[in-house]
Amino acid sequence: MTYIDNLFNLSGKIAVITGSAGFLCSEMALGFYRAGCAVVLLDLDIGKAEVVAEKIRDEEGKVLTIKIDVSQKQDFERCLKKIINVFGRVDVLINGAGINAPTPFLEIEEEEWDNIMAVQLKGTMFGCQVFGEQMLKQGSGAIINISSASAGPPLSKAFTYSVAKAGIKNLTQNMAREWAEKGVRVNALRPGFFPTEWSKEKFITPERKQAILGHTPMARYGSPNELVGAVLWLASDAASFVTGAEIVVDGGFSAMTI
Repeated sequence: MTYIDNLFNLSGKIAVITGSAGFLCSEMALGFYRAGCAVVLLDLDIGKAEVVAEKIRDEEGKVLTIKIDVSQKQDFERCLKKIINVFGRVDVLINGAGINAPTPFLEIEEEEWDNIMAVQLKGTMFGCQVFGEQMLKQGSGAIINISSASAGPPLSKAFTYSVAKAGIKNLTQNMAREWAEKGVRVNALRPGFFPTEWSKEKFITPERKQAILGHTPMARYGSPNELVGAVLWLASDAASFVTGAEIVVDGGFSAMTI
C-alpha cells in the first residue's frame, strides 16, 4: 500500500448516510463504496434509496438500505440496531437528510417551520445522539454534518432552512468539543451552490442565477462529485486532528465581497 493509500484508507469501514437518496448524499454514498466501505443508505424514500443501492450492487459492493424518518429518534435507534446486527459497528455517519422551502417570511406557517427544523436540525441531533453514543462505546468514529452557505450570513428566500443550518454548525462545534478526547470527531461540510432541478425551479430565477455565479469566483455551480474528496478526507485518519471544523466547498463563494 502506498503512502497516500494508507493515509486515506477507508477499506472495511462502515459508512451510514441519512438522506442517501438525495442529489448530494447519493454521490457521497457511491464515493464511500468506491473507497472500500460498506454503505448503509437511510432515507424516508426507500424506493429512491434502492435506486442508489442498485448502483453499488452492480459493482458488487456491500450495501444495506433502511427506511427512516429522521424526525423520530426511535427510527434512528431501530436503524442502529439493524446495522450493528449486520456489520457490528459504525465508523462514519453523514447527517445529510434535509428539506427546504422558498416561502416568504411573513407567509411561513408553523407546520412548515416545524417540518424543516425537524428534518434538518432535530434529525441531525438525533443522528449525533444515537450513532454518536455507539461511536463513543467503540472509542472511534467520524460524524460529518451538512452545513450550508446559508448557515451565516443567511441566504435570502431560505428563512427556516438558514436557521436550521446555523444550528447544525453550532451543534457540530458543541459535539466536537464534548467528544474530542473520546475518539469521536464531529465536523461539518459547507457546500456552496449545487442546485437540484427542484431548487432551480423554486429558488433560482435568471436574476438570482446571475447574482450567485457573479458572487462565485469560479463562475459556475458545483457538481456533486466535487464534495466527495472532502467527505472522504474528513472520514479518514488523514483528518485525525480535525474536529469542530466547517469545511467549505463553494468555488470561492464565501471568499467573495466585491
